Amino acid sequence: MSNPPPISAAKRWLGLVLIATAQFVVIMDTSIIGVALPDIQRDLGFTPESLSWVFNAYVVAFGGLLLLGGRLSDAFGARKIFALGWIILIAGSLMAGAANSVGLEIAGRAVQGAGSALIAPAALTLLMMLFGGTADLPKAFAVYGAAAPIGGTAGVFLGGVLTEYASWPWVFYVTIPIALFVLAFTATALPRTERRASGSIDIGGALTVTAGLAAVVYAVVNAPEVGWLTWSTLGVLAVGVVLLGIFFLIQARSRTPLLRLSLLRAPLLGAANGAQLMLGAAWVSMWFFLNLYLQQVLGASAFAAGAALLPMTGLVVLVMIALAPRLQERFGAKSLIVSGLVLLAGGLAWLAFVRPDGNYVVDVLPASLLAALGMSLAFVPSLGTAINAAPPAETGVASGLVSTSYQIGSALGLAVLTALVYGIAGTEASKVELTQGYSAAFIGAAILALLGAIITGATMRKPRAVVTAMDESVPAP
Repeated sequence: MSNPPPISAAKRWLGLVLIATAQFVVIMDTSIIGVALPDIQRDLGFTPESLSWVFNAYVVAFGGLLLLGGRLSDAFGARKIFALGWIILIAGSLMAGAANSVGLEIAGRAVQGAGSALIAPAALTLLMMLFGGTADLPKAFAVYGAAAPIGGTAGVFLGGVLTEYASWPWVFYVTIPIALFVLAFTATALPRTERRASGSIDIGGALTVTAGLAAVVYAVVNAPEVGWLTWSTLGVLAVGVVLLGIFFLIQARSRTPLLRLSLLRAPLLGAANGAQLMLGAAWVSMWFFLNLYLQQVLGASAFAAGAALLPMTGLVVLVMIALAPRLQERFGAKSLIVSGLVLLAGGLAWLAFVRPDGNYVVDVLPASLLAALGMSLAFVPSLGTAINAAPPAETGVASGLVSTSYQIGSALGLAVLTALVYGIAGTEASKVELTQGYSAAFIGAAILALLGAIITGATMRKPRAVVTAMDESVPAP
């Protein structure tokens, strides 16, 4: 087989624009609904406890199917799966925007998540094809990494604009023109990929891991309403754990598993994925409850609540693109991940002092900027370390695994902290009770971030083997 022609610099950077746009959109779709939640709740009849499923339906489908997306990317070619994911995302966006009931809304969000589960691992594989082995790989990772928190924070602002000046369905419809733009340039800007893995696709593994995760999240979210020690909670939780156990048994026995279990023994992979898990749990929970605090306690409009988080976006862009790569080159990935998670924990602990009659400049802005600084320092090094820990032939699986860690951390963290909030505040809470609940959630998120720092510090070790030329572009911890 002949080698592919060299990729021009212009095509490489245009490809990065599409890949970063993909990361921006799949994360934006988790956050853009934040300020629209009160309107969605009112129009479709969600209860306070079930409202988090507008978020969780997307994240559980996204996280549960990411390993399948990575496997499909390796099996059929990253560019094909990348394009297919955008088509599915368009369908889910139309469904969620047009929904007139709770069930249809949750279903539309799940379809969106399924599309994103194909896009995300394919995008990372394409990034490695474009920049792997080049001196520009750290810059490409910085741009790609910055697209995630930018998408999360910008989604909040855009959601506020659309909710206030149009209507909440437009927080879903806005994805469609972006998707069409990416599809228009996919064939010309992204490299054509051939099959890199053979064998059947592990559908059983995909179904069990997705159903298992959904059951665990449902049990935790529903527990405050029905009770933690009831059969409906413990039974569903047990079903989820059993399904996840079956998933690992399938992976151990399958000739073509979604996740080759020996891959988990790759140097640095487990530690980097653990960092992403805790990062997702702490960061996503922060913006979810911060949005609700701004609107439900401080009385901010949808637009004002979105605008209030824009300073975090500016800081994230600055740190991830201009500062984090230089710091990583000097101090290593481990130092940045640990210090970033500690700073994130500090910002969250500061937010725990929010007041019912609080002030944005005093109670929110400085603490949110400290949290954003911590997130910016930890995200790119943990992402790059996880991807580079895998063999080149399993880049898709590794990218699916690290994205799964972040998204499942988001879903489980939010589920646990939602249960904590409404366990403290109740379902018809006053501003004082809501503030107490949100304060507890910020403390819980701070503990998760701090645990992530401790685990990363204890488990991340330099691999004994000599790194390859491609791995040298991302400094070892």
